[in-house]
Amino acid sequence: MSDGSPRMSRPVTSLVVGASVAAVEGVGLVVYSLYIVVQLVRLGITGPADVSNPVSVGLEIAIFAIFGAAMLLGAYGLWRVRGWGRSLLVLGQLLALVVGVPLATAEGGWDRIAGIAIVVAAITGLVAAFWPTTTSAIANS
Repeated sequence: MSDGSPRMSRPVTSLVVGASVAAVEGVGLVVYSLYIVVQLVRLGITGPADVSNPVSVGLEIAIFAIFGAAMLLGAYGLWRVRGWGRSLLVLGQLLALVVGVPLATAEGGWDRIAGIAIVVAAITGLVAAFWPTTTSAIANS
C-alpha cells in the first residue's frame, strides 16, 4: 500500500564518487585562489617581473577560482544526475592529468607527492564518470 509520498532511492555509488572527487577538487581550487589573495595582501607581489605583475596575479586568482567554481558546479550536476555535470567532471579530470602527470614524474619532494595525488584523483573521477551505472543513471534521468 502506498501513502503517495515519493520513494527515496539509494544514490548511484559511481555518481557519488564522481561528485565527491569534483567537490574536493573544486574546494581545493577555490581555497588555493583565496590563499593567493591572502599572500598578495600579506606580502605584496613578489618574484620575477615577467610573471609577477598585477595582471598576471589577478589572472592566476581568476583562473583558479573559476575552475574551482566549475568543479563545484559539476559536482552539483552529478549529484542531481545531470549530463552536463559529467561533462564538467571529465573536462576537469583531463586538465588535472595535464597538470598531475608532469608533477608525478618530478624528481622527488612534495611536487611528486602532489602530482601522484592529482593523478589518482583524476583517474578516479574519470572512472566514475564513465562507469556503466553513471551512464545509465544519466541516460534515464
